Amino acid sequence: MVLPHDFCAHLQNAFRARHQQVVVHHTRQNLGILSILLRSGFISSINRGTITSSSPDDFNTASDVQRRIWADLKYREDRPVLNAIKLISKPSKSINVDLTDLRLICSGRRAKQVKALRMGEIAIIRTQNRENEWLEAREALELGLDGEIICRVS
Repeated sequence: MVLPHDFCAHLQNAFRARHQQVVVHHTRQNLGILSILLRSGFISSINRGTITSSSPDDFNTASDVQRRIWADLKYREDRPVLNAIKLISKPSKSINVDLTDLRLICSGRRAKQVKALRMGEIAIIRTQNRENEWLEAREALELGLDGEIICRVS
């Protein structure tokens, strides 16, 4: 399994290198994080495909090893929309937040080791709920779900 810190570094490097697309392994984690970034406006589109192409038809016939997610990166005035992905939970230390801490972070106050979210920033949360495993912090707060805070995106 690809860990979130590998995915975050891969995506940030693609933006810094000014790539038009990034290709990542097809996992629930990557699809969940990319869906949040799409809804938040940091990337322009997501397609399922294979190693060689972003064709959904090829995805359906490909083996699990060859399945990939293609994400189109978004730029405004030749500058990347996504400036930074900062990992909060690290492989050596995960940071779990309850609803009280989540409310503080979303309302502009610090909680535990996590700085408050500023304007234009989002935080990605992994919950224990199988249906809503990957959520943006404000969505998790609305649904009343706590969990591990993975990263912040600005």
